[in-house]
Amino acid sequence: MDFRLSEELLAMKETVREFVANEVEPHAMDIEREDRVPDEILDRSRRLGLFGLSIPEAYGGMGLDMVGKAAIFEELGKTINGYTTILGAHNGIGSVGIVAFGNEDQRRRYLPKMATGEWIGAFALTEPQAGSNAANLQTTAERKGDRYILNGQKIYCTNAPIAHVFTVMAVTDPAKGAKGITSFIVERDFPGFHVGSVEKKMGLHGSHTAQLYFEDMEVPVENVLGEEGQGYVNALKILANGRAGLAARCLGSCQYLVDRSVRYAQERVQFGKPIFEQQIIQHYLAEMAMETEVLRAFTYKVAWQMDQGEDVVKEAAMLKLFASEVYNRVADKAVQVHGGIGYIADYPIERFYRDARITRIYEGTSEIQKNIIASRLQREYSRP
Repeated sequence: MDFRLSEELLAMKETVREFVANEVEPHAMDIEREDRVPDEILDRSRRLGLFGLSIPEAYGGMGLDMVGKAAIFEELGKTINGYTTILGAHNGIGSVGIVAFGNEDQRRRYLPKMATGEWIGAFALTEPQAGSNAANLQTTAERKGDRYILNGQKIYCTNAPIAHVFTVMAVTDPAKGAKGITSFIVERDFPGFHVGSVEKKMGLHGSHTAQLYFEDMEVPVENVLGEEGQGYVNALKILANGRAGLAARCLGSCQYLVDRSVRYAQERVQFGKPIFEQQIIQHYLAEMAMETEVLRAFTYKVAWQMDQGEDVVKEAAMLKLFASEVYNRVADKAVQVHGGIGYIADYPIERFYRDARITRIYEGTSEIQKNIIASRLQREYSRP
């Protein structure tokens, strides 16, 4: 395995690192308080090509492989997670389905505008009765002539208030269970499509989540993504890719917390000496750094496996589970190292602590990741 980055990618990584440090992070607390990412930051992100990471060069994107995306996501993870989530959802579950399963007409219609960030992508799977049990969808799609008529509701859709293109899962044949689910490319202005109110969340401020409503929504037949009945399989593959990207963002956040904690421990004086000299603080920092390095190795290993075309459903589940657990542990220790100031909302550590919590829930809960891992293990060990 070779995780070394090309000179071109290293240069891009450095550009993104400088952009995050100099143009995003100084506004992080304003984004947190106002729950809004300034237009100038999103416009600068567009000019840097950050909305086209997953999209092939033929359609105007950067066409990065998974290792390359992980390198960029790691840098993006070093700032406010709400901003990072906008880009992560767009470049991950919001666009990889069209790249992987779209036909040539679909790719040419949607990917160029998504690559520039003119159109932002979103992924609509979860419903009130279908969260962890993704096969229990209630949204239906009935074909009538050259269109499908969709009725139903989606919840917790990241980017919904600003997205123009949605990958939507709906049931086309209820009798077939999971094999009766189909993927659709849905545009915001399709008749019968409505975006609900924006949810107020514990964290990820600046990234907005809303419900979607389909009331006799008309979707042209040519907007079926992949084959009819393959939606559930498509969703699993899309989510596996998204989980690797999320892990890279968690990695960046962990590194940010390690860096801030080490510097703070060197500067904060108690009992006549920097708290870094206290053994318990050294142990906290050592554990934080160790787990971050292990996460780095695991993230790039799975990204490399994806680039080789390997089946990494189990490994992606392991990675997502591990990344979310590490991020939460590192954030918790960072608060402890910082003491009272780590609990104050005017200081970034508290923000990361809240943002970390959702990583054990979205894009598949920790419990579901364990189910996936166990299922794959059972299959592997049952082979003759």
